[in-house]
Amino acid sequence: MLNVDTGGADRLALAVVAQYRMATTEQMHLIIAPGVRIEQTRRRLAKLREEGLVDRITLPRAGRTRVWFATQYGVEVASEWPELREWRPPRLTSDRTAARLRVGHTLTVTETGLAFLQDARRRGDVCRPLDFIPEIYHPLGNGEAVIPDALLYYRNSGNGASMLRAFVEVDRATMGPERLAAKLTAYARLHDYVPMPLGRPRQRATASQPQETWKRRYARFPRLLFVLDGTGPAGIDTRMRALHASITEVLGLHRLLRAIPVLAAPLVDILRDGPSAPVWRPIQDPEQRVSWMGAYHPPAAPAQPTAPEPDRPWPTTTWGWGTPNNRG
Repeated sequence: MLNVDTGGADRLALAVVAQYRMATTEQMHLIIAPGVRIEQTRRRLAKLREEGLVDRITLPRAGRTRVWFATQYGVEVASEWPELREWRPPRLTSDRTAARLRVGHTLTVTETGLAFLQDARRRGDVCRPLDFIPEIYHPLGNGEAVIPDALLYYRNSGNGASMLRAFVEVDRATMGPERLAAKLTAYARLHDYVPMPLGRPRQRATASQPQETWKRRYARFPRLLFVLDGTGPAGIDTRMRALHASITEVLGLHRLLRAIPVLAAPLVDILRDGPSAPVWRPIQDPEQRVSWMGAYHPPAAPAQPTAPEPDRPWPTTTWGWGTPNNRG
């Protein structure tokens, strides 16, 4: 029974292509097999293509870079694997035109996931290729949902090892700053959303009543990370101001900010220094620079909390950052 899992490397390659939606040859190599020569990765992808499991498009203005994606057959095969149980197959999988039109955003999401993966390897932390999961569906009722660009699972193996989770939103400056900030509304709603059972009157809260839907999947609500790309320093500052201004405008956001860190960082800084470096800016205090893994200490509740007066901002919360020894 030696070497019985001869298809293990092929299986990982297909799983990564399917889950990440799209990846270049170089990205695939760095994700699945950075310790071997890239020619081996090229041969593996060519083999999967011959078997009808993956296909590719070529970007004419990027040095004829090859971009890989799973075919419909590849999606059907991979969707039965337990390691992809949280994965939701995309529509128009085998459509080359659809792949070409969404390649910019999707490859940026893949590059973001690769940055976390490589950073974990350097630090001795645990973040495997399939621990970065794009587009996880989180229902809000009435057909609405929050679908982050990615969900990240990350185990910090340092002093006081901890399991971290984060929603990752990648913004390439294709929408206005206000629309970017509006995403906070959806996350505030998800944090508070409790579905009401059909046919049951509202009653006083009891232990048997429904709880927030996110608690069915997570021990704690994941952190929220905005990765900013596609613009220069002035554009980054504009988007940070929009996120900061939303604190006083988004209903329920103060409860989310008391529970988790909400951070933003330019992709160029993440790629240069690594995601664990202090390149992240809390939206409450954009002048501050922190690590996304820093321990978060919620501020003490005021003795007599009061609602904000009309046309006056809600008081901002404070932040505490220490050693990453808590779960969150």
